[in-house]
Amino acid sequence: MALVANRRSVMTLFSNPTCPSSHRTRIVLSEKSINVDIVNVDGPKLPEDLLDLNPYHSVPTLVDRDLVLYDSRVIIEYLDERFPHPPLMPVDPVTRAQFRLALYRIEKDWYTLAVTIGESDKRKANKARKILRESILASAEVFSAKKFFLSDEFSLVDCSISPILWRLKQFDIDIEGESKAIDKYCSRVFRRRSFKSSLTELEQEMRA
Repeated sequence: MALVANRRSVMTLFSNPTCPSSHRTRIVLSEKSINVDIVNVDGPKLPEDLLDLNPYHSVPTLVDRDLVLYDSRVIIEYLDERFPHPPLMPVDPVTRAQFRLALYRIEKDWYTLAVTIGESDKRKANKARKILRESILASAEVFSAKKFFLSDEFSLVDCSISPILWRLKQFDIDIEGESKAIDKYCSRVFRRRSFKSSLTELEQEMRA
């Protein structure tokens, strides 16, 4: 594994062009203007390097010289610590723990529901669609409290929430006009330079 990683002098990200987990990683990379070689992984055939580097054969997978990371939350926290400017997590231990808990809940709830919506079982997909819609709208008060989610500064939490919100049309979920706070949040985040530059062509088409 080290031999494969050592061949790469520039950081490499194996990324699916449509999955939210890959997308949030690309947002962090873009936010910090990190020089990275992005390898698109789309379809059943995986690159040989990825098969050698990641025992789970999953994306996103980040290769930084001898280091190989293959969990998106581990990856984005590593990037934030490895490239500290701009910081995307609070310094205070208590607030930092609260942000980590928020990241956990977003993954456990919204990301899991997003996967279910994409499955072939229509009954399960419709149920997940309804739960996700209700969960997002139930968070309207948090969206309205500060400029970004839980904070006045853009954070890893926003990097994780925004890929789900960007895909609502694709998920056949319509919340536009239901909450001014969520509408404003989406507009604010989707206009960010880092968010725009993180989008693949397929992701751009999701809201075309």
